[in-house]
Amino acid sequence: MAAPAETGPVGGVALPDLAGDLAALRQAHRYRARRLLETPQRPRARIDGREVLSFCSNDYLGLAAHPQVVAAVTQGAARWGLGSGAAHLVTGHSGAHQALEEELADFVGQPRALLFSTGYMANLGVIAALAGRGETVWQDRLNHASLIDGALLARARLRRYAHADAADLARRLADGGARLIATDGVFSMDGDLAPLPTLAEVAAGSGAWLLVDDAHGLGVLGDEGRGSLAHWGLGAVPGLILMGTLGKAFGTFGAFVAGPHALIETLIQRARSYIYTTAPPPALAEATRVALAIARREDWRRERLGELIARLRAGAAELGLPLAPSQTPIQPLIAGSAERALDWSRRLEEAGILVTAIRPPTVPEGAARLRITLSAAHAPDDVDRLLEALADLPREAMP
Repeated sequence: MAAPAETGPVGGVALPDLAGDLAALRQAHRYRARRLLETPQRPRARIDGREVLSFCSNDYLGLAAHPQVVAAVTQGAARWGLGSGAAHLVTGHSGAHQALEEELADFVGQPRALLFSTGYMANLGVIAALAGRGETVWQDRLNHASLIDGALLARARLRRYAHADAADLARRLADGGARLIATDGVFSMDGDLAPLPTLAEVAAGSGAWLLVDDAHGLGVLGDEGRGSLAHWGLGAVPGLILMGTLGKAFGTFGAFVAGPHALIETLIQRARSYIYTTAPPPALAEATRVALAIARREDWRRERLGELIARLRAGAAELGLPLAPSQTPIQPLIAGSAERALDWSRRLEEAGILVTAIRPPTVPEGAARLRITLSAAHAPDDVDRLLEALADLPREAMP
């Protein structure tokens, strides 16, 4: 029997031409395909049956496959079982979840923390809980998609200010107030930092909440890896909300929001992405507690990251490679066109090195790039090997 057609009339109405849309994505060099990882998350991995040296993971501290973290999952499953069984507000909130929330709050220096299943859900939950229909939310032009979507789904009035430009935000706010201002702490595709001290001043002056998505700063920046707020010397500032993820530098899964007691209680009552979803497995919470402890005490991981970043940037400068300005593990090599970024990625993969090509709409038109990410699990020789491969990229292809 023949398979049903993907397009065609149904009750007299033609279905959308999905196949045509997919073909158009391929033609524009924007088609995305998944790779099959066959090994744990480490720099040396086997992907799609091939051994590669990977520079495209967010496992910044090298904790995703750490033996103590893996053992904590096993022990946690033996103690709590695997699934949480329900939402946090039903019977899904375990002692493991509670302990992790308390330890995260202590880690970031905030009164309370609240676990979410993902960073995407956390941002949606915060924005929708605090900014209702028609209320104004100002966001950095290069914010993560979850922040943008949070404002759209809340039916708020979304406004954008120039990237990392607090002065531009202040000028725009002069024509009207804001309920909430949102920014990445470390921008996920560029690796640069938001000017949080001046943004906090602007937010305070306008009576707005300031939401900082520090997915790529926690574990990496500041004393003990406390993140962007610690990097800038900001503590429990009134009106400041911190969102952090656990699947990047901490190597596990999930997210949390930290802030004052009244904020957390409001999210428990109003954040739909918290209320109406199953709590993460408690065994993962136990693993994250161990990963957090390792991240806090092992400063050598951040020190090694700093050394690797400096090594890569120095080598790239000698080669005349146009790395974007970043002092974080995210090191973008701007290609310009999506076609060029794909070509560079393909050439590197042929040399046994995996670096993902990032294309629109993830980044602006004309800003496609290789997003090189470093981990404390990398060795200096790994960076040297990457530089050798980058040196072989055709020079006429450089922007």
